[in-house]
Amino acid sequence: MVDNDHGKKYLFEATPDITRQMMALVKDDTQNEMVDGIFLTHAHIGHYAGLMYLGKEATNAKNIPVFAMPRMKKYLETNGPWSQLVLNNNIKLTPIENEESISLSQNITVTPFLVPHRDEYSETVGYKIQGPNKTALFIPDIDKWNKWDKSIVEEIKKVDYAFLDATFYRGKEIDNRDISQIPHPFIIESLERFKALDTLERNKVIFIHFNHTHPAINLDSNEAKDILDQGFNIARINDVYGL
Repeated sequence: MVDNDHGKKYLFEATPDITRQMMALVKDDTQNEMVDGIFLTHAHIGHYAGLMYLGKEATNAKNIPVFAMPRMKKYLETNGPWSQLVLNNNIKLTPIENEESISLSQNITVTPFLVPHRDEYSETVGYKIQGPNKTALFIPDIDKWNKWDKSIVEEIKKVDYAFLDATFYRGKEIDNRDISQIPHPFIIESLERFKALDTLERNKVIFIHFNHTHPAINLDSNEAKDILDQGFNIARINDVYGL
């Protein structure tokens, strides 16, 4: 997320690909080599492991604000090697709470909200991001839409963009693991749940967080074409959405 009015840049998630992502964000900034903050969703390795690149073995960053829920914050503080980032002041943990908004500027507000997921080490949150003109919903991980105490259909109607969990297309694509142990909304389930949405509402949905087995990664696949033909969107690298 880029706040052009105040020259600030933020990442949502600290993925193992954080170095490329951060470089893409700051490439035109001659003053800063680091982002101004990182918002974490939960303690599954693909969502926070990128913090390792902020340590003394790598960039040796200085007090990068990392926004984390209570269990996530405690996990980072009390488990190595992550605790070293805290002790060495590579990161500065900033506590956040469910449904409590954080004002980053007069134009940008970020609100975390709990979602049901496999919470072995931390709680899991999505974020609502309010810009000066538009609002985005960001839910990269959730077990199933019907396990949430909110209606995802109604939440889509309240925002301008909805970046939603699309980890698996269907259960059959994982044939070497018990997929019930790694629950996510299958694309086919989401398409069924969202079918009552009109064209305008469907266009708000941008599917993200694709597993490497996902057939829709190939935009020429029948699965990808079906998603797009129904009026939904598939996230692509370097897409830009104005807030």
